[in-house]
Amino acid sequence: MVHLQLNHNSPVPLYHQIKDILLQRISDKVWKEGDLIPTETELMDEFNVSRTTLRQAITTLVNDGLLEKKQGKGTIVKSLKFTGTLGRLTGFAEEIMERGYLPTSKLLRAELRDDLFIEKKKLNVEDDGSILLIQRIRFANDEPIALEKSSWPEHIGNVLMEHDLAGAKFYQVLEDNEIYLKKANETISAVNATQYEADLLGVSAGTALLQMTRLSYGINGEPVEFTQTKYRSDRYQYNVDLNR
Repeated sequence: MVHLQLNHNSPVPLYHQIKDILLQRISDKVWKEGDLIPTETELMDEFNVSRTTLRQAITTLVNDGLLEKKQGKGTIVKSLKFTGTLGRLTGFAEEIMERGYLPTSKLLRAELRDDLFIEKKKLNVEDDGSILLIQRIRFANDEPIALEKSSWPEHIGNVLMEHDLAGAKFYQVLEDNEIYLKKANETISAVNATQYEADLLGVSAGTALLQMTRLSYGINGEPVEFTQTKYRSDRYQYNVDLNR
């Protein structure tokens, strides 16, 4: 892993470089959730910068929700919270990688099913047809973030099953096989974690989860994917840009 170093001769502003270095320490869990980071004086000495420059970096991370100033204590590391952006058709792995974290998955189940009639109706699959059901835990930097249950028409499922379903980026696999997504409809709601879901996500039973249900369509207008993802609300949120 490459560790960032401050370069006083770089055209990149010093506060921005420091922000990235501090962010890497949080991401690498050098500083863990709830930890006090070093004092301003200690960091000024480490980076050989002014208090103003250092405070710019820290303020940026405070505004991003990664650090929190505690009166009389100092600055602590807040829990990481990932932000998805509505209006873009991306997968979990893409979102997490764009934010500089490592996405991984644990496969819970992958099987062809002919008894999931709600999913088959969503995917325009005949009643006597089958769909591929895939269930995974999604992680960011080894921390469980979401439970994902996706359903695919059998002909697309056959493509996916040729790959390691724990590590595969499904959208990339489809595109590599010339199956392209054109659009998707999403519904977002709040649900409470069952005991089973809570155990997998490392939260308490009854904890509020953010549930996202997505129906994606290919370029021919036919449904390709029906996915229900339940996110930890303390680790994931959605961002919506509004214009008037």
